[in-house]
Amino acid sequence: MLTELCKEIKNWFEQRKYFGEFVVEDGHLTGNFSLQENQYFRIVGSVFNDGVYKFDDDLELEDETFDGAIWAMAIPSEVIALASEIEAWKNKYQSIDSPAMSPYNSESFGGYSYSKSGSGNDDLSGTWQGAFADRLNHWRKI
Repeated sequence: MLTELCKEIKNWFEQRKYFGEFVVEDGHLTGNFSLQENQYFRIVGSVFNDGVYKFDDDLELEDETFDGAIWAMAIPSEVIALASEIEAWKNKYQSIDSPAMSPYNSESFGGYSYSKSGSGNDDLSGTWQGAFADRLNHWRKI
């Protein structure tokens, strides 16, 4: 979820970028970089592992060798908590059974009708981006 969130707000909270050849062997990342235990980082330029991860003992990546970058990140705890809230919201409202997943903005049949809020082609109602827009904007880079 952190990869999606950082991409949406165009903010990777990067502290330092390391460039070069990196190896993932037996799920563990090696190369010329320095990260602290439990620090978040971004992999860029990989075939299998691009994204945001937490540098800890549970880190398991797809084995590969790639020429790319490791971005050391300093994600604020508020953003990490927000990512958890968004994940919970997605699980509740964007499941296959949720009315938010309907492709229709309004529908009426047999005396029943509903309408989603918002209108137009840029309507974000029913998406986590729309539901959390105000809170995301605080961290957004333009």
